[in-house]
Amino acid sequence: MNKPRVSKKYMERVHPYIPEAYEQLKTGRVSRREFLRMATLLGMSLGAATIAAQCGAPAPAQPAEAPASSGGEAPAAATEEAVAAAPTEAPAAAAATGAIKRGGTLKVAISVPAVDHPARFSWVFDSNEFRLVFEYLTETDKDNITHPYLLESWKASEDLKKWTLNLRKGIKWTNGDEFTSEDVLYNFKEWLNPDVGSSILGLWEGFLTPNDIEIVDDYTVNLNLAQAKLDVPEALFHYPAQIMHRSFNGDITSGKNPSTGPYVLEEYKVGERVKLKAREGYWQMGEDGKPLPYLDAIEFIDLGNDQTAAVAAIQSGQVHTIYDLTPDSFLALRDNKDLHIEPITTSQVRVLRMRVDQEPWTDNNVRLALKKCQDRQKILDQAYFGEGALGHDTHVAPVHPEFAPMDVPEYDPEGAKALLETAGFTAEKPLDFKISVGTGWTDIPVYIETLKEDAKAAGINITLDTMPNSAYWDLWTETAVGVTPWTHRPLAVMVLPLAYIGDKDGKPVPWNESRWVDEEFTQLLQKAQGTLDVEARRAIMADLQRIQSERGSIAIAWWQNIWRVTNPGFQNTGVHPTDYYLWREVWYDPEKDPFA
Repeated sequence: MNKPRVSKKYMERVHPYIPEAYEQLKTGRVSRREFLRMATLLGMSLGAATIAAQCGAPAPAQPAEAPASSGGEAPAAATEEAVAAAPTEAPAAAAATGAIKRGGTLKVAISVPAVDHPARFSWVFDSNEFRLVFEYLTETDKDNITHPYLLESWKASEDLKKWTLNLRKGIKWTNGDEFTSEDVLYNFKEWLNPDVGSSILGLWEGFLTPNDIEIVDDYTVNLNLAQAKLDVPEALFHYPAQIMHRSFNGDITSGKNPSTGPYVLEEYKVGERVKLKAREGYWQMGEDGKPLPYLDAIEFIDLGNDQTAAVAAIQSGQVHTIYDLTPDSFLALRDNKDLHIEPITTSQVRVLRMRVDQEPWTDNNVRLALKKCQDRQKILDQAYFGEGALGHDTHVAPVHPEFAPMDVPEYDPEGAKALLETAGFTAEKPLDFKISVGTGWTDIPVYIETLKEDAKAAGINITLDTMPNSAYWDLWTETAVGVTPWTHRPLAVMVLPLAYIGDKDGKPVPWNESRWVDEEFTQLLQKAQGTLDVEARRAIMADLQRIQSERGSIAIAWWQNIWRVTNPGFQNTGVHPTDYYLWREVWYDPEKDPFA
């Protein structure tokens, strides 16, 4: 049998940069996982990229660092042509056919907020309650590898200015309509409409307008960008980017909108529950040869701001998993032998941000002074019992491939005091302000209490303005100083334009809660967004990180590890760095349920 191979000629046909990335892999300049991420981002199938990674690794061949996939991979005797021709299927978790059982209801403890338009989702849990009803064009898995989903494939031009999106054929909406390019165009117009107020606008600002979207045919769409952009497939999986039917009525909770997912919305009651039931005739097939899903239903149950009730519920089998497990809940459950807990390293973070359009935060000396009052290791140990990595006051995490290593700032109250004196604050006129804090994130009050005590040495008086998480959600973009949870993104060049740039008129984009817009930062960021070579991008990122750390509007003390806790009776729940629920293939085995 011929050994599977992928030639450089084939790589170049997919995208001219892939052979260069392959050489970096061979010489050890990039990891196997980073090669897989880049090759698939540029349109190579996961199967072909996996074979190339196996052949190009400098060390003896090991299994590729990629998740199992139901499609696109070549059999043992595959040739390059077979690999190239293999259809690209949506990502799916592996399962032993004989073991799968159908039926069962998965119950989740999670907040159920008031929402309307998915493009305006502000929190991951908003999207989780609908992501099995309304789907995405792409999907980024737990290893930060992006796959086609409602798309069959994509192709990027050499200069990254033209992206061709090839839609998967044969997908039906629940009303019988076929999923076509018109649906894609409708959603892009919604995302890019300033009146909608979507955070997605920040991802495309300076790159794409509705006039730059070209329908080639029913299943092909061209994005003609103003400048190079490398993260297009990943931007399509930003959690507010759920694909709605072109007849969307403006209310995702109504239960009246056609959908493409494996479940349909049966009930949505704010503050109480969401009920999903399995759809008949879903377009993806299970391992048993029948349409997914395996479960009969999923219920999302709101048990309140305090996770104490959720912990009690999972310990008694009333719910089967808890969204966004807090440190206190993790400590309460980690030794429970009846539950399965899976950790993952992420770029999730608590962002202490200051509005630069309000006094005294217009003065960078004041912002720097507050940053210097963070004893980061102490904060990490006390707020998150050491489960994370120290931060640098820039929204670029060590897990991001383009992160440029930098020294962790030291706790320096004397330096903070000197900066405050420059800004006009003295012992007689101290800096006195409040920080808005959601108490449901139990680590955040501990963080700010620690900062409050340590800032006294610099002459800073901090008051905690505590409130339920739901109240914080109502003012997170408006409060002068607050601590906002930000979720994981696979690339730094994806998160930075969401929160730290302005639109074409210089107005802060919708999620720029601190109102900080810096022209040099924006120009460098756009350059980084179009730079494929990770080493070259890292060099740009070093300047971006320095600028944000030195004159930005945020303080970041640490990056979080997270955990997913589940009842072991529910198989394939997995864990994801963004805490997404990719649960098409979850199935229930009552024999493994300790409460059955």
